[in-house]
Amino acid sequence: MADMDTEKIPQEITTLVGREVYSKNGVFVGEVEDIRLNIDREAVTGLALHQLNTELFDAEARSSRGVIIPYRWVQAVGDVVIVNDIVERLRQADSESDEEEVPA
Repeated sequence: MADMDTEKIPQEITTLVGREVYSKNGVFVGEVEDIRLNIDREAVTGLALHQLNTELFDAEARSSRGVIIPYRWVQAVGDVVIVNDIVERLRQADSESDEEEVPA
């Protein structure tokens, strides 16, 4: 039975790649390019985004390959990924120099 679970996990993770990410207010944020994993905990810890919304990210983030957002921001996953309060959190991260937005 453990083999079935092991085979199922990578397939579920890879379905996130290529999905568009929107804030819960409907603002386009970016597209999932890759997933950041914690192998020891077998958990997704972040989403690497590219095709960023230029109005949400500063020039440094836009000139890098993308950004990694914490997976705890994810509110729902369906045909698109919905993240919670992305605009407000990014503004706070900029003003507080927090590590919430990490250039990839």
